[in-house]
Amino acid sequence: MGIGVGILLVVVGLILILQVFPDIPSVDDVTLGWILLAVGVLGIVLALIMNAQRSRTTHVEERRYDDGGRRY
Repeated sequence: MGIGVGILLVVVGLILILQVFPDIPSVDDVTLGWILLAVGVLGIVLALIMNAQRSRTTHVEERRYDDGGRRY
């Protein structure tokens, strides 16, 4: 789940919490909204942590020569 999906879940959760649309039959809209909001925030935080870890990596380049290490 990326940042975009997390933001989408937060928006849908807030819509359900604030009761913008009519009630969905046999579903508690407020509870579902809080669950989607929590999952969306968690997804955003985890995506940001993963992106931060990815940018801290270092790359080492190693070159080997077939002529015994001598360059011409």
